[in-house]
Amino acid sequence: MFDALARNAYMRGRLLVAAAAAFLVVGGLVGGTVFGALKPFGFDDPASESIKARDALARAAGYEPSPGLVALVEPGGSVRSPGARREIAAVARTMAADPMVARVATPFAGGSAGQISTDGRSAYVLGFFNAGAADDQQKDAAERVADRLDARFSDVTLGGIGMAYAQVGDTVERDLRRAELFAFPILFLISLWVFRSLVAAALPLLIGGIAIVGALVGLRVVSELTDLSVFAVNLVTAMGLGLAIDYSLFMVSRYREELARRGVAAEARASRLARWEALRATMHTAGRTVVFSALTVAAAMASLLIFPQRFLYSMGVGGTLTALFAALVAITVLPAILSLLGHRVNALAPRLLQRRAEAEARVERRGGWYRLSRFVMRRPVPVAAVAAAFLVAAGLPFLGIRFTSADASILPRSDSARVVDDALKGRFPPGRTDPTIVEADTGSPRRVAALARRIEAIRGVAGVGRPIALGRDITRLDVYNQSRWDSDRSLAVVDEIRSLSAPFPVEVTGSAAYFADRKASLAAHLPLMVAIIVVTTFAILFVMTGSVVLPLKTLLMNFLTISATFGALVVVFQHGRLEGLFGYASQGAIDTSMPLLLFAIAFGLSTDYGVFLLTRIKEAHDRGASNEDAVAIGLERTGRIVTAAALLLAIALGALMTSQIIFIKENGFGNAFAVLVDAFVVRALLVPSLMKLLGRWNWWAPRPLRRLHERIGVSHA
Repeated sequence: MFDALARNAYMRGRLLVAAAAAFLVVGGLVGGTVFGALKPFGFDDPASESIKARDALARAAGYEPSPGLVALVEPGGSVRSPGARREIAAVARTMAADPMVARVATPFAGGSAGQISTDGRSAYVLGFFNAGAADDQQKDAAERVADRLDARFSDVTLGGIGMAYAQVGDTVERDLRRAELFAFPILFLISLWVFRSLVAAALPLLIGGIAIVGALVGLRVVSELTDLSVFAVNLVTAMGLGLAIDYSLFMVSRYREELARRGVAAEARASRLARWEALRATMHTAGRTVVFSALTVAAAMASLLIFPQRFLYSMGVGGTLTALFAALVAITVLPAILSLLGHRVNALAPRLLQRRAEAEARVERRGGWYRLSRFVMRRPVPVAAVAAAFLVAAGLPFLGIRFTSADASILPRSDSARVVDDALKGRFPPGRTDPTIVEADTGSPRRVAALARRIEAIRGVAGVGRPIALGRDITRLDVYNQSRWDSDRSLAVVDEIRSLSAPFPVEVTGSAAYFADRKASLAAHLPLMVAIIVVTTFAILFVMTGSVVLPLKTLLMNFLTISATFGALVVVFQHGRLEGLFGYASQGAIDTSMPLLLFAIAFGLSTDYGVFLLTRIKEAHDRGASNEDAVAIGLERTGRIVTAAALLLAIALGALMTSQIIFIKENGFGNAFAVLVDAFVVRALLVPSLMKLLGRWNWWAPRPLRRLHERIGVSHA
């Protein structure tokens, strides 16, 4: 296969490059429409009790049980004055005029006195969408209502989940442009430092651009088949750029190394035979490694596809597409460019830098990384102990993690949905816009009243609204909590209501119930996710190395890296240690989906660097080098490139920290931290020390598995 890829790139290089350029233009137009096709949020399990109860109440009432619009009215005086009451009524009429709004409630009509602030100077009007209104329909309706309110009233601010849907999409699109502006210049400068050539430095960014466009086109196609979350675009952009740069670094570095090995100097014209041999060797080594690496990353990201939550499912789709497409471009388009460039891949660089690059390409048994590996292997026990202790200690804060979930508070403080959310939390009685809602499948007022009295006696319940009969056999009860919907006490209220025995079916929905069911669903699917990642990673690494020890060691080190990452995430975002530096307000908790998303991404990326290093170690070992010498040669050959790749990938992923949405910041920080720890602690210290301690056992496998590996016939030519 790799011979065929090399031959195709060599013989049809111009055609492949032209096709890539055409795809970049056409794909850019198609992929550019992806924002309008994706949905916001998507954090809930459709099979959970809270979602089923919500849908049942919506069908019975004809409108969604929770308000989708919240209009904050601040008339400047008492909201009970005649003028303010007339304005509130006019706001309600404006909201009700939209065809997607089925019901409105004011403090004076259809609502409650709890919709008036504690100081009596502001109030809010609730708007309920039609039953079954899709996220995009709610978003469009919110934008229409906001425009009408802005045109008529200067003291009204529109919020609610519908407005949050609209503003989240806008924020993600702005964040993406900001991240690209931040990342690309820095990435180019570091690539120039690594390659010491303008031509070579430009290649990773070019390949990254093509990979991103391809992944966005893939998202656009999949969005026609199923709903996907808009947050997948952030991941696709950061991962696409990072992985493509990684793969390009290894391909270009190996090609330059192969040219140098054949005596093709920068000032000499490479013969056709030398260029062909260099390209073929690059494809059989770095190209093969890229394929294995992409498979491990894609397998890790594909594990997210088992989750019913659209957010995680979308990340799985986006991450899998990105890894595979980045590899596809790296083993097709990039070799074609390299075959056309030949020795000119080193062009546009000062002569001194060219000579240094050529010298580095020939170095194998000297250099800083070779010396570091020898230093580590002379002291394997203390080095391994210190490195492992650091990772374990860094992970300890994770034991105190607290979880929260996305609401309007993830938006910038200037967005209207966030303004309204902050006002509701600070100026109004708690729990009125997000009560715990009980669906009682009975029409008996006496039985419902008895249930309401039992619920009211639960600790943490501030009160129970009057029963609302929605049909002959279904009644709604609103339970107002004394604390926020994501507090431990509110979650306990949900559990206690569900544990009450009643002579009729009772189900619970509302914000607290969504949150409780979300955590339960994620916990239920977690073991299968971990099993998929562990099994697929082990299998791929076994096929690559022929050893069962090296895959097990890689899995262990990946878990240590992820543990340290989770601990750092808790310290920075839950404890709020770096609020001023990173520009965020801590929620005192971590988003429920973030550890799972980070687990998949960080595990895949950690394995990614493990593949690059193990490939060069195995290559040297297969040529007859001793275990220690193979490790030292492998680290010397990959150390500088792995650390440079890690730095570049950390910048690409860390650019997400420029986002104004806090859990996107969490994602960017966590992945950047994991990549840097893996490159500078795990690969530089733990890998050589453990490989020294294990010695010949590094390459051990049971006889049946050795025979299986021989039949598979994976080699590293």
